[in-house]
Amino acid sequence: MTYVTPLVNRRRLVIDHHGQREEFAALWLREHSPDAETLDPRTGQRLVEAAELPLSLSIQTAEVADGRLCLQFSDGHCTAFDLAALFDDQPSDPPKRLWDAASAPRPEADFCAALADDVVLSDLLEALHRDGFVIVSGVPTEADGMQPLIDRIGPLRRTNWGGIADVKSVANAYDLTMTQRGLEPHTDNPYRDPIPGYIWLHCLTNAAEGGDSTLADGFMAARLLRERDPEAYASLTRVTPGFRYRDDDTHLESEGPLIELDSHAEPVRVRYSNRTERVPVLPAEELETYYAARQAFYQLITGEELTHNLKLDPGQMLIMDNYRLLHGRSAFQLAGGVRHLRQGYVDRDSTASRRRVLRQRLTNAQAQGEPA
Repeated sequence: MTYVTPLVNRRRLVIDHHGQREEFAALWLREHSPDAETLDPRTGQRLVEAAELPLSLSIQTAEVADGRLCLQFSDGHCTAFDLAALFDDQPSDPPKRLWDAASAPRPEADFCAALADDVVLSDLLEALHRDGFVIVSGVPTEADGMQPLIDRIGPLRRTNWGGIADVKSVANAYDLTMTQRGLEPHTDNPYRDPIPGYIWLHCLTNAAEGGDSTLADGFMAARLLRERDPEAYASLTRVTPGFRYRDDDTHLESEGPLIELDSHAEPVRVRYSNRTERVPVLPAEELETYYAARQAFYQLITGEELTHNLKLDPGQMLIMDNYRLLHGRSAFQLAGGVRHLRQGYVDRDSTASRRRVLRQRLTNAQAQGEPA
């Protein structure tokens, strides 16, 4: 059964629908009216200027019939909501699966299959969203071998380093990634705006001694820190350090907390870059709290509890979520052979859009009994 109860001079409406109870403002219902006068039927975009609706708007009548809520507003507008849809305001993305070293998944995909088959590509993108990374095998061991798959998702994000760039030891390195030293867990490019969303790391040769990759789930680290040291967690969500990268031709700066929260106070992005972080001059007590909190976070992302080790073979590619995963590598020695990887970036909006469109397209095809 469904019951409706107007409140506050009919400017609010309480709806009890099969055990669910929700209170709606008249203005919210008016601007979300699903009729063609309010929303364009083709684009779903609003036709009325919501900011011009009268703040005193009220609901004149509210009736329920055949699973629909029929409303008349004080501005004379009439509309009808599908009650099931009104109460089914679920996020479009499935939840993420957080992991530690013991539960680390190994999501995999085949390069050629993902190029040819939307189902395989959809599975790849869903795994990337769910687990934060995916390993793609069968990538051509050519300089731009990953490009065709990027084109299926992309576009490629170009930076001051170009498009797809080398990751190998070079003389007079302009970045520590181009040296043989080990790299602490980090996220890439927190000094950019926007920060690149996904890192694509393609292995051409990996015969050097060492150079293993490490991954840590930053969202799991944030969860554990919140459980074990709430004060430290609060500090890392509150303090906003800067990040800077400079060379002869580039000067990039941005800022943001090490643990960034969304509107529901849940982690939506982690930043960690010891090489580029610039902590502002804050009151001494706050700095002491921050440094202790950062150390606690560092111990989590470098400890055995969260560190997942892997080594890419030639023709394999690691795609990872740069808002979530912290990646690093062990030092390597060229005496054992060559280590040559190529790296590119793809932004979050295009990746998420491709994933959602594929999911909806495949769901519609299945519902209609069509081949995927």
